[in-house]
Amino acid sequence: MSYLDKDLITIHDALVKKSVSSKQLIEEALEKSRKVEEKCNAFVTILDDAKEKEVTDNILSGIPFGVKDNYSTKDVLTTASSNTLKDYVPFYTATCVEKLFEAGAVMVNKTAMDEFGMGGTGKTAHTGIIKNPWDVKRMCAGSSAGSAAAVASGVYPYALGSDTGDSIRKPAAYCGIVGYKPTYGLISRYGLFAFASSLDHCGVLTRCVADAALVVDEMKGKDELDMTSVDSSNMHLYESLNKPLKNIKLCTIKEIVDMKNYPIDNEELKSHLQNFNKTLDLCKSLGIEVEQVSVKKELLEALASVYVVISCAEATSNLSNLTGIIFGKRGEGNTWEEMMMDHRTKGFSPLIKRRFVIGSYVLQKENQERYFKNAQRIRRLLVDEWKKLFKEYDAVILPVGSGPAKYLEGSIEKISTEYQILEEHLQIGNFGGFPSITIPNGFVNNLPVGVNLTANCFEDEKLLAIASKLEDNMPYKGQIAGGHNE
Repeated sequence: MSYLDKDLITIHDALVKKSVSSKQLIEEALEKSRKVEEKCNAFVTILDDAKEKEVTDNILSGIPFGVKDNYSTKDVLTTASSNTLKDYVPFYTATCVEKLFEAGAVMVNKTAMDEFGMGGTGKTAHTGIIKNPWDVKRMCAGSSAGSAAAVASGVYPYALGSDTGDSIRKPAAYCGIVGYKPTYGLISRYGLFAFASSLDHCGVLTRCVADAALVVDEMKGKDELDMTSVDSSNMHLYESLNKPLKNIKLCTIKEIVDMKNYPIDNEELKSHLQNFNKTLDLCKSLGIEVEQVSVKKELLEALASVYVVISCAEATSNLSNLTGIIFGKRGEGNTWEEMMMDHRTKGFSPLIKRRFVIGSYVLQKENQERYFKNAQRIRRLLVDEWKKLFKEYDAVILPVGSGPAKYLEGSIEKISTEYQILEEHLQIGNFGGFPSITIPNGFVNNLPVGVNLTANCFEDEKLLAIASKLEDNMPYKGQIAGGHNE
């Protein structure tokens, strides 16, 4: 009997009753890893020497999990899926990963990703394109593509991801699983390779809301090594899941969900929005009030550009240490400038180099006011708009993307302006540091789609309780890629 396609509580109970051992779970996870690697190209490293751990009272003890390859792991290859770090082995472990190790969890692989987290396709990993387990001709989205593919395939019940724009939540939607990005600072970012520090969030991909709560309960907490981390000792995510929900009000945004704003011949989008509207009806049947509100379309249309400017500027600064001189394979040349240029020119993918050019340009003294500072101002306007919504509503509920996973062939990084707001609205959760979760929301053309809930900062308990309530009344909990009922 396979246990790794079960939830954490079920697996832990089986371990306690000795129906299965940690060693058996690890062997199963490694076997599945090799099969998923062959099918989806989801991993950078598979740890064939992973060792069993003692089963304790901690729910996570003895259970395998995966780690996105931009989390530092001592003595284990950590590349961020970039050629610049293809041989890099860190001497320390990220704080949140260390917490999972202390809980007795067993890392069995490092998952592939878009290079340094920059990308939404899963196509820029130095190990090759990451494929969707529901249909290998489709993408997982990114950047946490490998983690999403692995969890959706039943390799283990959870894997770590990181989210700078939607990098946990959109892959979760495309792969039919749960993706949770907690409030900014809830999980220490020490040991996570920085992409855009003001936007980066640590998080998790699971197959049910309860597992996401259990894992983040273990990972969160104040860390003296990360000055942006916060004390969350009074927050108990898993214990709060079943608290009674009273007078809950959600809002959705007309400018994002109204089909009249999009081409009428897009049948996939039409089906996706029909699924979303059914979920709104479900909310109402559960006693959750839902209202539609308006937000200035001009503000929403600026969202994608603001994200590009801010994230590229921060990435340019954060990744300036990748010279090939301090660490990484050194480039060729007679001077340090030539060596650095050779290293960065050969090591980075075209997408990364384009983003560095944008970041450098908007940070130039003569361009800062027009681009970087204006982007920061619009970011503030967007965050303030959402803060106003949170004064009246407990969460914002929206569909994820414009439909199911896109085809890998012919896909480009730039999204059509017709669907840009639909595709990019999750970035607001990063702009404001808001907790945000995606859960499965049915199927379109036999491919999963997702719905997202975003709440005010530090209201993670309420957010997960609402998501869990919806999940309990939908037939998509714990699903594995390939098997479902429409």
